[in-house]
Amino acid sequence: MRVVTLVLALLLGTTSPESYDILIKGATVIDGTGSPGYRADVAVRDGRIVRVSKTPLPAEGAARVIEAEGKVVAPGFIDLHAHLDPLLRLPDAVSALRQGVTTGLGGPDGSSPFPLGAYLDSASTLGVGINVAFMVGHNTIRRAVMGTENRRPTPEELDRMRALVAQGMADGAFGLSTGLVYIPGAYSDTDEVVALAQVAAESGGIYTSHLRGEGLRLIESVAEAIEIGRRARIPVVITHHKVVGKTMWGASAKTLAMVDSARAAGIDVVLDQYPYTATQTGISVLVPRWALAGGTRRFRERIEDPVLRDSIKTGIVRNLRFDRGGGDLGRVQLARVNWDRSLEGKTLRDWAERRGLPPTLETGAELVIEAIVRGGASAIYHVLDEGDVERIMRHPTTMIASDGRLVEPGEGQPHPRWYGTFPRVLGRYVRERGVLTLEEAIHKMTGLPAARLGLTDRGRIAEGMTADIVVLDPATVKDRATFEDPHQYPEGIEYVIVNGKLAVDGEKFTGVRAGQVLRRTSRLSS
Repeated sequence: MRVVTLVLALLLGTTSPESYDILIKGATVIDGTGSPGYRADVAVRDGRIVRVSKTPLPAEGAARVIEAEGKVVAPGFIDLHAHLDPLLRLPDAVSALRQGVTTGLGGPDGSSPFPLGAYLDSASTLGVGINVAFMVGHNTIRRAVMGTENRRPTPEELDRMRALVAQGMADGAFGLSTGLVYIPGAYSDTDEVVALAQVAAESGGIYTSHLRGEGLRLIESVAEAIEIGRRARIPVVITHHKVVGKTMWGASAKTLAMVDSARAAGIDVVLDQYPYTATQTGISVLVPRWALAGGTRRFRERIEDPVLRDSIKTGIVRNLRFDRGGGDLGRVQLARVNWDRSLEGKTLRDWAERRGLPPTLETGAELVIEAIVRGGASAIYHVLDEGDVERIMRHPTTMIASDGRLVEPGEGQPHPRWYGTFPRVLGRYVRERGVLTLEEAIHKMTGLPAARLGLTDRGRIAEGMTADIVVLDPATVKDRATFEDPHQYPEGIEYVIVNGKLAVDGEKFTGVRAGQVLRRTSRLSS
């Protein structure tokens, strides 16, 4: 029909304007490749980018026109480290969308849904606000086969774990993730991880690693990740790369040199990072790993033994002094405490003072033990250095990733990265501090992670690409979430288009669930 219409128009000496679902006019296009921006109109039809024109396109045939003079059009951001755990409860994924995220990779740090195929089917049936992809988690697999036992697997157990990784890959996982600082992954050795990573590699997957240590053990842990990549012949992402604890500040110069050396030797290793000087994870990270073997029941038994309790306290004090404690109870801020919400947002120092106790590291160790016995808690640890953050961010292989969990306003006292990662880079580190150019930053949020995942139809603004698009104001974009008041959406992310549908319109969520469930085997599945 369109051909007939065009022929008639030519015979009559007139042409009808092209029809578009969305036409973005007069913007600066930063296409995700790292190339300089240029002024162009961008047209979307049937979920695809159909025109990128430096010549203005007529608006008459467009169902929706976005006047974007002075604004930037970029590919939708791809979050390579997203805790999508609440997805079936929060399928709209507004906390991600409002940041400009159109695709999130879940299942990080060794923890993933399983069996993955059934989970992906459920998500697809429900409908999701962003595109979602998943890794298969080493901790999840190990727990299913061995529980939380602190030992090597038997040959039969290793075979079962390999089979479960293969099942996850067949279900559509993009690779294997590990959380080697967490239970039970901390009980594995390098050989075990290599054996499982080889299974993911055989299916074309990648390997993402929460390192075994990011403080005093940082250097050897980076070396281990590189060694796993070499032996398993698998592309590696050292995820949320950072340097924990004042004793180690500045060590990123060495870890980045290690990455460069590995890449020069042919090992495919890259990084991702969130742009903050604080981490967040469970408070059990402060406890010696051996003390948690067998679960909470065994931990309770150990702390009843005076000798073991003393050893556990000594280990916690060491971590409070040199690792995530930063040597000061005021650096450990409680984020989610289901058994006492009044502690959320307070520090271990605050808790000690509430109890009338001296704010010593020994007191902090006792409070950590109490928190675990009462059901656990998550905490924010203010233990990173701005110099390391900026050095890692500048590295050419570093991608931006949130390490954020899907969230609704009012849920706990989370890390502000859950709301503000991508706008923070664009506002603080591009516009205010000049650590990156706008083109570099957007490349780290789009083209680089798309290439790592093998998403050939996303991550760029180009004709024929899937229409995952962000329209932002480079003069105003910024994060608003803070450690004191984290439940705040960012500014300056004005429009977000997911698979050709407006999901954020004028900084407001439209209610559209246009996301797709991405499976490695078929790339796209709805």
